Order: sequence, then structure tokens, then C-alpha cells
Amino acid sequence: MTDPTAQATAPATVPGPAQPSAPAESAVPDPNDNRRQVLYWRLLARLFDPEEQASLESASLAVVEDIGLPSALLDPGASVDSVVQRHPELAAEFDGLMTPEPEEDDARDRAAEVRRAALVSKVLLNVFSTGSGSGAVTAEQLARWQSDAGWLERALGCRPGDLRGGRAGAGGQGVGPTGTGGGGRTPDLSRLIPAIGPELGSLEAGLVKRMRLREVLADPRLAARLTPSMSLIEQLLRDKNNLSGVALANAKSLIRRYVDEVSAVLRTQVEKATVGDIDRSVPPKRVFRNLDIDRTIWKNLTNWSPEEERLYVDRLYYRHTSRKTTPQRLIVVVDQSGSMVDSMVNCTILASIFAGLPKVDVHLIAYDTQALDLTPWAHDPFETLLRTKLGGGTDGTVAMALAQPKIAEPRNTVVVWISDFYEWRTDELFESMSAIHRSGAKFIPVGSVTSAGRGSVNPWFRERFKDLGTPVISGHIKQLVHELKTFLT
Repeated sequence: MTDPTAQATAPATVPGPAQPSAPAESAVPDPNDNRRQVLYWRLLARLFDPEEQASLESASLAVVEDIGLPSALLDPGASVDSVVQRHPELAAEFDGLMTPEPEEDDARDRAAEVRRAALVSKVLLNVFSTGSGSGAVTAEQLARWQSDAGWLERALGCRPGDLRGGRAGAGGQGVGPTGTGGGGRTPDLSRLIPAIGPELGSLEAGLVKRMRLREVLADPRLAARLTPSMSLIEQLLRDKNNLSGVALANAKSLIRRYVDEVSAVLRTQVEKATVGDIDRSVPPKRVFRNLDIDRTIWKNLTNWSPEEERLYVDRLYYRHTSRKTTPQRLIVVVDQSGSMVDSMVNCTILASIFAGLPKVDVHLIAYDTQALDLTPWAHDPFETLLRTKLGGGTDGTVAMALAQPKIAEPRNTVVVWISDFYEWRTDELFESMSAIHRSGAKFIPVGSVTSAGRGSVNPWFRERFKDLGTPVISGHIKQLVHELKTFLT
């Protein structure tokens, strides 16, 4: 194999069979193509082997310095944040770095591609080279990785946190046609977002598991460096009964911060919905903010005086603002077994938001082999999560025994059942769910999504829900918000 480092800074010819005569310039490769290859060979080498390859490292350093970029881009110990702090002009270059740019081959700027290759290599190496799965991870290392992952998400055209699971908005952003054509252009990874998202979530979960979390939480200075994420919240909820004192207080603070962040995003999505149709049987309030100026002018046009150029208004018209709102009952049933942490957190938060809407009566039930009615705390997701008991087996029939008596008016009731549906009393549970559907209530089965973004649903239930006319929807929170807004508005 040809060593790309030998061609890092100077053009070279490649021997081969005799070819028809061609213009002299076509036989000489562009040196920028060789520079880009050096940077990507180094990236691949470092991803698969943490040991430095001296020739690749020295050649890459020569390339980076030759194109006027800081050598810190080649330092695996330097975060993207630290590079940007010292060289703020690079921040804008990382944004959208891996999204496609329509460009004709003849107009390719090969020098710019080398520059992008250096930046792409930096962010990919920082995110995907996480070291041994057995080594301990500090709070500072986790925070640095989360920051670097945020830069990767920005490079893919997403907001930081969108791809790692647990935040609304993940999935589908920045997906576009490939930009890898034209003989080696900077790769467009945005179309790989559906695969990159789960991988980032898995990496983050692995780093969290390698932390000595109890020791970190016991030290306020270290705990302050933690950035709340779904993987971290999952570990905190699992371990909360083993924490006390300062460690427990820091754990609660992190859970509260995460809940508040996700609530702010989901609340914005929920509040975009209208609340019922206009009720024209209720007279409009005769106040200025309801004045319908266009209709008032139209209805009074017969009173226009051409001589005076004045419109005389006999009657004012006002807009109807009262809406028809029927009290709706929302029953959320969440499997809290070990595989359902992500869904438990998100849906607890979502239930609390809907509980704050006018004329929406929210009930929240969590279950594993036992069922727990969390309705009294449904308005406060933080308190609800602290009362959950994650892990254990799964028996949906115990949750159904609590849910069915709550369905007083089926036509005005929606039941959201979030689970991976791996049950041991399958026929009995499915028959109860079918009965809810036949009664006229809206039944929405929702598949689980892990903190790494991977879904899981029992195929037996999936097929039967499809036959019933209530297919399992994705556990991604945005789709559930859409389904609930459609029913409740």
C-alpha cells in the first residue's frame, strides 16, 4: 500500500500502464488531495488503534501548519471548546461542517476541503475515541465528551443534545443527499443521523457507567461539572436509594435541572396547539382586543360619505374567542421495568405538562410486577420520578386493573400505554386493551426507546395492535406530542 505521508506536501506521479498522451497538468495530482488523504488516514488509524503512528502524525502536523490551522487540532487531549476558545474564528466553521453543500465538480475548492478534513477529523476523533471500556471516567472527562458531542451535533446541522436521546427534536434534522461525490469531497454524514444518534447515546451511557458516580456526587465541586443527560438521569434514578446527604442532594439537583430543561422544550411544543373550536353560541366579549376592524369596515361601507370622505359606523363587530372545550381524560400507563427508563422520564414530564392544560384530567400509572398510581404527583415530574422504582419484571395486568376503572366516559378518554410489551400474560393483557379500544376510548400503544435511542417492541404485540387498527407508534416524544395534541384539541 502506498504510504500517503510520502505525498503529504508535494505532488507525486503514480506509475502505471502506458496511456495515451494527455495534457501535462492532468498527470500531476493536486497536492491538496494528498493532504486530505493524510488527515483521513490518521483519523482511521487513531480510531482503531490509540497508539500514534509517527509517520502519519508528523505528516498531519505538516499539513495542518501548512494550511494555517492550529496544531491543537491534532491533540486528542484538547477539547473542541478549548480550541475554539483560543481560536474563536473556528467556531463558525464547525457549525454545519458535515452538511451537504451543492457544488459543481469544476468549482471544487480543494484547499478548503483540506481545511474541513482537519476540522472533521478533530470532532470525530474526540467523540468516537473514548478509550477502554474498563477505565474509570471522571466528571470532567464526561463533561468534556458531552461538549465535544455537542460540537459534532452542530456539525451535522442539529442542536447540541438532539441526537443523544432524551431531548425533543431528535431524528431527521439535517438529513440530506450525500456530498461525497466529485472525487473525495468532505464527507456528508448528515444522512447517517438515524445511526449516529443511537451510537452517541450508547457511548454516553458507557461513559456514565464507568464513572464512580457516588464519589462524584459526594464532592460538590465534581458534581457541579456534570451535565444532565438521559444516561446520567438513568443512573441517578437507579441508585437514588443508595445515596444520602450531600450525594443525594446533588443527585436531586441534577434530576431537577434535566426535568426543567426537557419540560421547557416539550411545553413549547404542546402550547402550539389550539384548544378546541370556536363556540359561536357564546356572545363575544365587547372589548377592544376582540374588535374585528375589517368586518366592521365592510359592514358599514354603505355609510361612506364621499363628500366628507368619512365612514360613519353604526355598529361595531367583535371576534368570537370562546372555544368549545370538552373535559378530556388522559391516562398514561408507563412500564417502569429496567428497559424503560427513557420513556419513564419523558412521559412523566409530558404528563405533567398536559396536567397543566385547562380541562385535561391526567392520570399517571407506573408498573413492573406491581402498579403504582402516581396521579397525585402528576403535576410535578420531579416528585414523580423520585417515587418510581426502576427495574424488576413486567406484568401489565396489574396496571390494567388500575386503569380500567378510570375510564368513565370512553369517548372523552385517551389511554397511552408505553412499554416494550414483553409480557408474560400476553393474551389476557391484549384482550383488556382491545376492550378499551372497542369501548370508544382512544388507545395509543407506544414502543420503548432506550437512552441510546434504540427502540424495542414485542413483535407479537406489534402485529396484533396493527390488526386492531391501533399501530404502535415510535417512542420518540415528538410523535407522542403530536398524537396527544390531535386528540385533546
